[in-house]
Amino acid sequence: MQNNSLPISFDLRSVRRKYGLTVLCLHDKMQISKPTLIKIEKTGQIPFDSYANYAKRCPTLFPEKEKIMRKRWIELRKGGDFDAIAQQYHISPAVARIMRNRGIYKTGQINKYLNGGYKDLYDPWMMQDMKKAVDITKDLIRKGVKIRIIGDYDIDGVCSTYMLNRGLKRCGADVDFAIPNRIEDGYGININLINAAYEAGARAIITCDNGIAAIDAVAHAKEKGMTVIVTDHHDIPYEEIDGKRQYKQSVADAIINPKQVECGYPYKGLCGAGVVYKFIQALYQSCGIPESEVKPFIEFAGFATIGDVMDLTDENRILVKIGLDMLAHTQNYGMRALLRANNLEYKKLSTYHVGFVLGPCINASGRLDTAQHAMRLLLASTEEEAEASASLLMKFNNERKAMTQENVEKAIAIVEKEMSDDKVLVVYLPECHESIAGIVAGRIREKYYRPVFVLTKGAEGLKGSGRSIETWHMYEGLNRVKHLLSKFGGHKMAAGLSMPEENLEQFRKEINEKSGITPEDLNEKIAIDMQLPFECVNEKFIEELAVLEPFGKGNARPVFAERQVQVESARILGKNKNVLKDLHGTRMDAMYFGDVNTFVEYVREKFGDIACECLLRGHGHGIVMAFTYYPDINEYQGVRTPQIVIQNYK
Repeated sequence: MQNNSLPISFDLRSVRRKYGLTVLCLHDKMQISKPTLIKIEKTGQIPFDSYANYAKRCPTLFPEKEKIMRKRWIELRKGGDFDAIAQQYHISPAVARIMRNRGIYKTGQINKYLNGGYKDLYDPWMMQDMKKAVDITKDLIRKGVKIRIIGDYDIDGVCSTYMLNRGLKRCGADVDFAIPNRIEDGYGININLINAAYEAGARAIITCDNGIAAIDAVAHAKEKGMTVIVTDHHDIPYEEIDGKRQYKQSVADAIINPKQVECGYPYKGLCGAGVVYKFIQALYQSCGIPESEVKPFIEFAGFATIGDVMDLTDENRILVKIGLDMLAHTQNYGMRALLRANNLEYKKLSTYHVGFVLGPCINASGRLDTAQHAMRLLLASTEEEAEASASLLMKFNNERKAMTQENVEKAIAIVEKEMSDDKVLVVYLPECHESIAGIVAGRIREKYYRPVFVLTKGAEGLKGSGRSIETWHMYEGLNRVKHLLSKFGGHKMAAGLSMPEENLEQFRKEINEKSGITPEDLNEKIAIDMQLPFECVNEKFIEELAVLEPFGKGNARPVFAERQVQVESARILGKNKNVLKDLHGTRMDAMYFGDVNTFVEYVREKFGDIACECLLRGHGHGIVMAFTYYPDINEYQGVRTPQIVIQNYK
């Protein structure tokens, strides 16, 4: 058991022989070499009570303090007339209950959630400065002023830049674009990029997915006599004076960002590409361009929404639903080539495919070289050009995966040795490529459920990225120690920063002292939608759950629970030996994506060395656990079978 990311498979069998489970193992995001099989026998059921009552009756299943697993399981018990909702909207009561758990219970909310489409998108003219930005842009086009778009190097920035470039050209603009180099320029617009644009003849700049925090850079552009329009979605920078927030004022000619305090736009959660989509929509309306020509941009707005990990709620949910359908039938040469390269052409696409397969290929370009490669993919005018670009992006992404794994292992070793008591983990990896610092931070956050900053050695001081947990606002946390930083920006869940190298230890000290994080904040909460016996999992029920898609941040996949499960055996099998055949009772496939070493450590800590060794030899006794899971359909060679996916254990 040397591999740190081995999956575990389960065979669950009722004492009453009503049902059984044979578990399949699939790979996790990290490389996996061997699966493990665990036989489990259900020993009985108890009512699915509240956490407190259940813990009181079964303290061995829900210890108040756990050395290894810091997760608290909470059953969501929000009330409602689920039968009436089910009847009105032609869904199952279970689906109605799950929607209620996500705050969807009012008539208008339910209808929009289930049936929302293009007609339900908000009016772009409701955004602050939209009319001003459109009027300025039309005037620039009419006068023949050269416009330079300055985007960003990630998936959101690339999609935004592509959309804005296409949209402005359709309106007759003299326009080109520049995307910062991650290493040389860092994030967002800067003085060097402005000077380069001016020297190239541009007298106007439109930003996308950046610019709101570039107060000095925008001022520099204005000093040179340039017109500046900012389109962005990041938090508005501020200073705290006497306990009150004083938001910094930009001298840009127009700012389109729904997060502005004065902006009356009803939805604040758009990504940069979503904001650009709204801008193009308004610009096309003003220029008399048919609405049918703006709709195709939703494909890229939805793609970026998933890739930038935005909440899949309200308007974002609609953009993603429409965007995924468009992506499956895309007319973009580059996107088609990328789908083919990943064996996804002509397949039903989900948020998983964008977030973990396609999106990382786009991001890898800006991480390891330049995002210009990703732009060439989207701008390809022939299949040959597209195939070459897709192949290059795949190569970059494979390199990125290997680099990420190496640095994750280094980071874990540092955390285990030096930071066991830190609430905010500040990991210094001087040799780590700064482009993957955010990915590494995300992996460490997942493992330890703490806010994480990963810092690398840059040309001028240290640079890094942070990833946070739900209970801690990362941008606000950085604002408390800004005197130690050269530059920073971001939002609640992610941020980027730079600092002088000599400030590292003081930063680690102060970010922890001023974090305000409590022990309760570091207990990850697993929200359980309902107790669901395994025998209830069938194809009809799984298909009913499909109306809840797309799943992602802000609209999590349903979580079900099964209790009082006795684990009988755990054994490592060789390659492809990942199915445990059961000739007794009904078969059902299941999967668990997890870490075998952590599982074994948990069992050893909780049940003792002897019980653990017996378990690994197939003779487990007295090991009773609980599981959370979600149901799914496994389709292989045209055969569809229900399966469950194990998520957590206690």
